[in-house]
Amino acid sequence: MRMTFRWYGEDNDSVSLEQIKQIPGVEGLVWGLHHRLAGEVWTEEEVMEVKAQADKQGFHLDVVESINVHEDIKLGLPTRDQYIENYKESLRQVAKVGAKVVCFNFMPVFDWTRTDLYKEMEDGSTALFYEKAKVEQMDPYELIEQTTTSGYTMPGWEPERLKTIEASLKAYETVTEEDVWENLGYFLNEVLPVAEAEGIKMAIHPDDPPWPVFNLPRMITSEKAIERYLSLSDSPAHCLTLCSGSLGANPNNDVPAIIRRFHDRIAFAHIRNVKIYDNGDFIESSHRTQDGSVRIDDVVKAYHENGFTGYARPDHGRHIWNEECRPGYGLYDRALGIMHLWGLWDAYELVKQKEEA
Repeated sequence: MRMTFRWYGEDNDSVSLEQIKQIPGVEGLVWGLHHRLAGEVWTEEEVMEVKAQADKQGFHLDVVESINVHEDIKLGLPTRDQYIENYKESLRQVAKVGAKVVCFNFMPVFDWTRTDLYKEMEDGSTALFYEKAKVEQMDPYELIEQTTTSGYTMPGWEPERLKTIEASLKAYETVTEEDVWENLGYFLNEVLPVAEAEGIKMAIHPDDPPWPVFNLPRMITSEKAIERYLSLSDSPAHCLTLCSGSLGANPNNDVPAIIRRFHDRIAFAHIRNVKIYDNGDFIESSHRTQDGSVRIDDVVKAYHENGFTGYARPDHGRHIWNEECRPGYGLYDRALGIMHLWGLWDAYELVKQKEEA
């Protein structure tokens, strides 16, 4: 397991590279050009600038999250071909700084959905929260307004992207889930050969949450859906980002079992916990197994017993110790999460060594 940490760039993150450097076992940054809109080409000058920043602290840039897929590609519009060509060029550019994995998603309109960015927990910390009944009753524009008031640009909720939200929602009124699957296949057929030539694994992220929101299609939601997705291509560049929190929000998803079945296709692991309530609400808890509903101990065990050598990162953390940060992306709780994951990994490694002795 190769530990990484998501970083949004200089002047766009409350966490510095100097701070990340002090977290044991972190070897690389999960990065992106967050000022670039979906469909725009990432330039060599820009990616080299990030590399120069990472080099100062000895971090690699093996994992990109993410080169966003333009909505016209997901909708299958005639304009998609130019945006796909732009995507291919961006892949070629990130390969120049050593990128080996590109985490992406194909979620229509909204990359992820929460109803409260700072829901207070029993211990006084706050975390990202999803209230099921509220989503079912609220207008999507109300959700947009409250999600863009944190002071930081949120991935998938960038102001420029939201300017076209009304047109996007309208466009999906006649688009079915099967249509989106077909459009996803078209996209992969075009980009996978380029990714393979550049030594990059295209690792799709599950839908978050793993069920339809605002009547929009959702595809990567379950073990069965992952099986269908992986059957679309036998290219070695065709892989998964396995997010235990996204899939784990549905209690019917056995995340450790999914890891054991598809471990050889997982290029990137997002490891986080969620606490699910009986009414369907969920909140993002600490990484500790007992604090949530996902068996994080078994998640790590599933990776360890299958000799996982891919990249991992702690995903969303709580906001603790009065830290002011991008929602879900502070320093303290993600650093604690890393140490919990390393503790589990080291324990399983010790057991293995004893069994082999």
